Amino acid sequence: MATDYYGINDSLSEDEKNIRDEVQKWVGKNYLPIIKDCFEKDRFPREIIPQLAQLGLLGIKTQGYGCPGASNMVYGLVCQELERGDSGLRSFVSVTNSLVMYPIETFGSEEQKNFWLPKLASGEKIGCFGLTEPDAGSDPASMKTTAKKDGENYILNGTKMWITNGSIADVAIVWAKTQKGIRGFLVEKGMEGFSAVDIKGKMSLRASVTSELILDNVAVPEKNMLPKAEGLKAILMCLNEARYGIAWGALGAAIECYEIALNYTKQRKQFGKPIASFQLVQKSLVEMLTEITKGQLLALQLGRLEDEGKERHQQISMAKMNNVYHALKIARDARDLLGANGIHLDHRIVRHMMNLEAVSTYEGTHNIHLLIIGKDITGISAFGNE
Repeated sequence: MATDYYGINDSLSEDEKNIRDEVQKWVGKNYLPIIKDCFEKDRFPREIIPQLAQLGLLGIKTQGYGCPGASNMVYGLVCQELERGDSGLRSFVSVTNSLVMYPIETFGSEEQKNFWLPKLASGEKIGCFGLTEPDAGSDPASMKTTAKKDGENYILNGTKMWITNGSIADVAIVWAKTQKGIRGFLVEKGMEGFSAVDIKGKMSLRASVTSELILDNVAVPEKNMLPKAEGLKAILMCLNEARYGIAWGALGAAIECYEIALNYTKQRKQFGKPIASFQLVQKSLVEMLTEITKGQLLALQLGRLEDEGKERHQQISMAKMNNVYHALKIARDARDLLGANGIHLDHRIVRHMMNLEAVSTYEGTHNIHLLIIGKDITGISAFGNE
């Protein structure tokens, strides 16, 4: 295991190490050769989806339905290796697992599970998670999307924004306000009035599909409502699943940037010697490695807590907040060590740096997670509506 200053690898099981190494090998062989071109052309490489399915990465934590049922630790390590490739790659797998298959498995009917989970795990079907709106990001309770009962259907109206996989998804987990509160619905591609438009002009997550979902009097059968998906609690359960994967994934991006900078500074010569011999360069490298190591220990313990069922959502917030914050700083510092070369896609760091700007925002901004933890440790809410 590269960049393992505290010998974390020794605490992993053989199964955990083998799966991590298999994913790392796949990323190096099959993904890194195409990611520069995909990022430049603003294209998600859909051709890799069958390979991800064959590796067992879609539905990796799902129990039954043709899925591996792996541990949270395994899932975290997988996210780390995927994001060493690109945040867009990890986002696709994370959305599939945490925001599509998880809510179907947790809140869905047996009929919904039997139909969707095997198809999503095999890559035959693709899903997305429709929560964020143009005017409702950090405050999902203020969503404007509505679902009104009409016979055996619910009529959905509204707009969802910044939706990963939106235009390529066969099913969207859409959250809407009913007369009885917020509920989750399975909105299927092809339903009349349902459309998705890709968001152009992104300078982050360019090798990922990001869309706007438009619901214009979409008649969704009552049987497409997730029976147990009720209220903000259900939404937050899904977001916690995603935040866990992000906490690990951000480490992967940080490790990649650090290792590129370390190797570059040992080879790059100025004033007749490698720039790694200069005090300020060593200071930067040591600070990067220290924050990576702290983040690894945070993620490791969180993974163990999750597998024991002892995690709290505030602990997940701390890991997401800390690891993404420092990963972004590491990417910026690594870019600086490469000088002008750091802004070129050939050296990969600038791509990670730009991606992490989006990762820092989605699934809860840094400040939102600060306030979640602040409320936990003080018992006093700093949110305006509490």
